[in-house]
Amino acid sequence: MQMGIGEGALGLALAGLPLGVQISLFFADKILKVLGFKLAMCIGVPMLGGSLILASFSLEPLRFFLALLVGGMAVGIVEVAVNLEADRVEYQIGKKIMNRSHSFWSLGFFTAGVFGALFSQNSIDPTFHFIGSFFIGSLLVLYFSLNYKTAGLRPNSNDKNSIFVIPNKGVLALVVFTLSAMLIEGAGIDWSVIFMRDIFGTPAFLNGTALFLGALAQFAVRYFADSIVERYGSETVARTSTLVMFVGLGMICLTNKPYIALLGFALMGGGTAVIFPLAVSAAAQKSDRSAATNVASLAQLSFVVFLLAPPLLGFIAENYGIRTSFAICLPLLLLSWIFVFSLKKKVLNYFNCFNAGQIFVTKF
Repeated sequence: MQMGIGEGALGLALAGLPLGVQISLFFADKILKVLGFKLAMCIGVPMLGGSLILASFSLEPLRFFLALLVGGMAVGIVEVAVNLEADRVEYQIGKKIMNRSHSFWSLGFFTAGVFGALFSQNSIDPTFHFIGSFFIGSLLVLYFSLNYKTAGLRPNSNDKNSIFVIPNKGVLALVVFTLSAMLIEGAGIDWSVIFMRDIFGTPAFLNGTALFLGALAQFAVRYFADSIVERYGSETVARTSTLVMFVGLGMICLTNKPYIALLGFALMGGGTAVIFPLAVSAAAQKSDRSAATNVASLAQLSFVVFLLAPPLLGFIAENYGIRTSFAICLPLLLLSWIFVFSLKKKVLNYFNCFNAGQIFVTKF
């Protein structure tokens, strides 16, 4: 690495992006009211691409952190804009599309991972990768935004939002439900390539394969998930996803074979695929507050995990080994299993009449 730093310092530098997301989420609702969906996308995507180009020139962690901070601010605006638009389209057409809309984020990540692995294998500077992505991504967003007709507002979308959206009990339950997926997805994005390099010493392309296999599995699951959710229900799909994450993590933590680890990363990506989209849909469909308020509240707290994950996992990897940094995700899967009930529209009774032991016995 051109900065010549360890996993701990790298983890702190990588926290710039999720911190930027957190900052922008405080103002996302107000910004979207001024810009609208199309303009927010046309500004946010090029802003993110430009920040990555700046990050690729960084020779010290602080500049790398600041570049990612700017990119994170763009991600926060785009994240809320896309999720709200997907929810409004769902309401307008009466059909679930949230998971499928998220699948194209995974497809983009898969494509970037493939090119990144190829460029790394051939010792091509990452800056060229980011410059190409900047122009291609910006042109595609501009092209598709020109004739795009935004969906109308949901009936419960007229509440005024404060800078920090205070979560209610329903949103807090959804946050706990998403903790494992957010941490595991973050671990896969930030550390899968380094894991393969440090544990197995595999070639650069095979290291990159860990990243794009996870993204490919995530895309495939998300693309078909909406019809599966409609058929089997969100709770069943969520529990199956939790089990898949457990199996994938188990492979990564225990195997001494690189190809089994790659399968583990693929299962990990597939398992995380629907958790956050399901939570977004559940938050937007709650009738206690506006869809924008609940989605922003969920995003603010859920992305705290992305904020804490890079430095936490980096510290653990540097001091206890990178395999251990993945293993600490396992206990959170139990919480996700228990808090599947948060996907219901009304969850207050669970908080009032269940203690931790009762929930555990009931769910198992």
